[in-house]
Amino acid sequence: MNIQHEDNGKKGRFFINENGVDLAQMVYIWSGSKLLIIEHTEVDESLKGQGVGNKLVATIVDWAREADFKILPLCPFAKAVFTRNTEYADVLFSK
Repeated sequence: MNIQHEDNGKKGRFFINENGVDLAQMVYIWSGSKLLIIEHTEVDESLKGQGVGNKLVATIVDWAREADFKILPLCPFAKAVFTRNTEYADVLFSK
């Protein structure tokens, strides 16, 4: 399972595509150059229960650490993952 990434400078997504079909994705938008807002996460029924959503969050957290920006998870799923994983606090946006 390969997580891919697309970003056009205003919005982007991390996603899993197999045989031309998107099976999972985490969609985000940029707010300035140092803040990313996770808007939506979806995982196909065929991948449910395999931790795919958590892997998408972990991938975006790793990317945020490397590029030195913060994340605001508005998506309920992503927000719950950030709440459960206190080790992600370093990239979590706080007002």
